Amino acid sequence: MRAFLLKLVLVVGGGSLLFLACADFDIWPLAWIAFVPALFAIREASPRRAFLWGWLMGTVANAGGFYWIRTLLERFGHMHWAPAAFLFLLLVAYQGLHFGFFFYLVRRLRPRLPGVPMTVFAAVLMTGLELIMPFIFPWYLAITQAWVLPVIQVADLTGPLGVSFLLMLANGAIYDLVEARLFTTPAVWRWRPAAAVAVVIAASLGYGGLRLAEQRSRWAAAPKVKVGLVQANIGIVEKGARSLAARHLAIHQEESRKLIAEGAELLVWPESSYPYAFDRAMKTDWPASHPFRVMRGLTVPLLFGVLTYSDEEKYPYNSATMMEPDGRITGRFDKNYLLIFGEYIPFYEHIPSFKKWFPEASNFARGNTVTTFPFKSWKIGPLICYEDIIPAFTRRLAELEPNLLINITNDAWFGATSEPYEHMALSVYRSVELRRGLVRAVNTGVSAFIDSSGRVRKKSRSFDPVVTPGVPPIALLDEMAMLEGGKTLYVAVGELFGGLNLAGTLVLIGLAWRAARGGRGSAPPSSTKAKGGGKARRKRGRG
Repeated sequence: MRAFLLKLVLVVGGGSLLFLACADFDIWPLAWIAFVPALFAIREASPRRAFLWGWLMGTVANAGGFYWIRTLLERFGHMHWAPAAFLFLLLVAYQGLHFGFFFYLVRRLRPRLPGVPMTVFAAVLMTGLELIMPFIFPWYLAITQAWVLPVIQVADLTGPLGVSFLLMLANGAIYDLVEARLFTTPAVWRWRPAAAVAVVIAASLGYGGLRLAEQRSRWAAAPKVKVGLVQANIGIVEKGARSLAARHLAIHQEESRKLIAEGAELLVWPESSYPYAFDRAMKTDWPASHPFRVMRGLTVPLLFGVLTYSDEEKYPYNSATMMEPDGRITGRFDKNYLLIFGEYIPFYEHIPSFKKWFPEASNFARGNTVTTFPFKSWKIGPLICYEDIIPAFTRRLAELEPNLLINITNDAWFGATSEPYEHMALSVYRSVELRRGLVRAVNTGVSAFIDSSGRVRKKSRSFDPVVTPGVPPIALLDEMAMLEGGKTLYVAVGELFGGLNLAGTLVLIGLAWRAARGGRGSAPPSSTKAKGGGKARRKRGRG
């Protein structure tokens, strides 16, 4: 029982370290050691038990990061606490599965490959699994390092998986050092993996320093545009009230006029911020006398979120629209990645009672193309909601060579939880991957201006209008560089780095299978050269 409790503490502690490293706890150094306790907990476990321990760690880590799901389901989904809690546990248990697979593979493969250090297993296996795991809410270990600029610069080569790889290299090397110390393996074995990892991390940090200096110079030399964004701080309940629509539109217009007076050359309103719908056949704004008119008193272009519909289509689109001061619509983008159950419902047509079970669920039509909006002589790349956390989407957008990325989002569903901060932490990688600035206009925050190195230049706070009613709207203004230039290596090759790690995982599996067929041993790299020798030490080192 004592051994079981110790393992439980190590595994739960490791999962807790991981979510404490994420936004908005932001104790980022914890991610560099978070896996070490659990690796020792499963050191002598069977592969099956290792899977269960790993699954528990992943569930704890996801529960700490996604605690806001239960509140979302209860408060905005109008669900009873019991089914909300059940769905929350189901979600975090599913999202924790890849930890279980990771620990299973470690215990299945490592005894059969005693010459391979944990450093290699940890980095290669976890990175390969991150590549292929189909998450409901996408995330990666790299989220923990979003604000550590020298570390995240490798993302223009590898995407966020490169940062996850570095984190797991460090975890594996620390494990190897401690294991060697405790189980008296040779000094050469003890230090060799750690020395190699130190070189790799130092090289990555050196690369990061060079890229930061380069991006500072590039940003300073590029032409600038003053971008103003409006964070209206309108709660979800008020947002859906038809009687308040005119007031909500007026708030956005009033704040926009203030931004124009301060020199804004481009305005941005959040996702679905325009409180009425647009017919998709519309080419211009409403007439000047119409109460629905968008550009009332606005003398610079506006990018805003709006629901669009067509009489020929059953469901509306979640769209971003670009409008000139004279009312001409010069661009429209329809959201490609819809949030499951929030914006689309699988088999919706075949489950008539679903709307009764989940009254707040919606079903939208899906966009299938990326586009850019014209702005002066440049191009703006629009993203809606969590499209700014999906690397594959922005790689498609990069083909059109936008000069600036603009994300419009409505995170009011999540209240003043960690979700808006986690969302922004994941989004900074898009700036690094494409080496473009990113503007985020979010209905209740966190709105931000992010430069091409992932540095947050300016940001707002996140608010929950239900908890703190009467929060005034926020208008932010900043100069953003309109960057030209070629594509990064990551844009050119995509997930090649992740693919190489997945291939490395398959190689390790193949080598372990071959070793098992050949009957080679399962002892760790110790016995013959370790000081003191003997069966007792080999027994201690087994696993």
